[in-house]
Amino acid sequence: MMKMKLNPATLRSFLALHTWVGLAAGLLLFIAFYAGAITVFTHELDGWRRPSGEVNEADKLARAQVLLDKVQLAHPHSHNLKLQLEPANPELDWYNENYSEHRRYVLDESGQVLTPAAAHGGFIQLIYQLHYTAGLPAPWGTYLFGVACVLYGLALVSGIVIHAPLLLKDLFALRAGRNLKRLWQDAHNVIGLLSLPFHVIFAWSGAVLAIGYLMLAPFQFFVFEGKLLKIIKPDLQVAAHVEAEESPRPLLPLTELLRRGQAQVPGFQPDEVSFHDPGDANAQVTLVGLVDQKSLSRRVAVALNGATGEVLGVDQPSSYSPGKRFLNGLTSLHYGNFGDTLLKWLYFVLGLAGAFLFYSGNLLYIESRRRHQQTEQARGPRLMAKLTLGVCLGCIAGVSALFLSGALLRDQWDRPVYFGVFFASMAWAFLRAPARAGHELLWLCAVLTAAIPAAAWVATGVSPLAALLDGHSHRLFVDLMAVLLAAAFARMAGATLRRGLNGPANSVWALAPRRDVVPVATA
Repeated sequence: MMKMKLNPATLRSFLALHTWVGLAAGLLLFIAFYAGAITVFTHELDGWRRPSGEVNEADKLARAQVLLDKVQLAHPHSHNLKLQLEPANPELDWYNENYSEHRRYVLDESGQVLTPAAAHGGFIQLIYQLHYTAGLPAPWGTYLFGVACVLYGLALVSGIVIHAPLLLKDLFALRAGRNLKRLWQDAHNVIGLLSLPFHVIFAWSGAVLAIGYLMLAPFQFFVFEGKLLKIIKPDLQVAAHVEAEESPRPLLPLTELLRRGQAQVPGFQPDEVSFHDPGDANAQVTLVGLVDQKSLSRRVAVALNGATGEVLGVDQPSSYSPGKRFLNGLTSLHYGNFGDTLLKWLYFVLGLAGAFLFYSGNLLYIESRRRHQQTEQARGPRLMAKLTLGVCLGCIAGVSALFLSGALLRDQWDRPVYFGVFFASMAWAFLRAPARAGHELLWLCAVLTAAIPAAAWVATGVSPLAALLDGHSHRLFVDLMAVLLAAAFARMAGATLRRGLNGPANSVWALAPRRDVVPVATA
């Protein structure tokens, strides 16, 4: 077998590349992976905060029809509506003609009164937005994530080059003992290598989804002379858009539109309905959902004339063009929506493992810069320690607080709750010594996460056991995972405090300079 050998200078260059691109993208990608792991269960999380019992589909469609009618009455000149059928209480987004104004509506508990909802769509959608913007304003947050994904790909390549010579020898090496830095390094390496295919997919698909249009710019202007977008536009549409006729015609009932769309593709269950120019003779309705056609991509879209029900176009995996098959397949790999529950759990675990990679990578960088012979540590590692604690633990605490807000408060509180907790955690990390801040913020994460089952109990009035006996299994899974994560955060908090009290005095993680303590760890 041939062995790849690198001279020391080349190896140092790849190590520097791996370190710096990892640091540059790591904090953003921690948020992306932690939030992304949770959003794998987007639909199940909507069921978590509902009272036990199944939702009657006929009642839900009737409620959706009332919602649609009331929004059309409130906005008689609507141009763009998007109806979400997946939530127990359907939601409808209204946009003006040029998409510069956006509102979201739901019905109140009586099912008769139109109620404005949070524009972002509740705590679940806010967590989803964190996955691709980190809370930064769109579209700049998305573009920044695209750049982070490119850097992420460079970190993967350089990491493979660095560790390939020892791949088989040290693949499962987890050397526990007094040298905690080596244990963290082993854990970082083994998780990174075992989940490498997953990370390659995420780096590639994340860049394409976030900055794909920007990547097309050189081809658009220098190769196709400005005609590329016109060439690929038919591939991006279900049916060509037709201008409004300015002739009023009511929409067909929602149930009839769904029936006609489902008749086009066996097994098709739409969960989103878009309306363009509703109330016009040329109104276009697009039904979107998933169907199992034994292919990587399961997305189906059917376009209808909203006034007559005429089928304008059908877009399904079996009829995709090669380009659309590639793009939709890559999207399915990114979101993990090509499989069932077992695949979702795999993506959840890999998402949390990815977050650990970025957190542990930053800790290893900080420790590698430690000045062993002097108490005062360099400013760079101290700043990185504070940033890592503030961003990573602030994100965890903020997401757990979002669950509490989603269960107990109105949707309008979601953003203030998350960003309030996040920025308060950031401030705390900079005000306190890193070991103190790490210990205290981890306890904050543990307490907020442990409170999630209680919040669901208070919000629904149904205990976890009663919910389980009533067939409401989502409650059990969410509550159990919250308890396990809370226990992990509490244990990490204790370990951080012990490290600060008993570890090397010459470290950013030390609580006080002491030279009379025998070091029990080096990380």
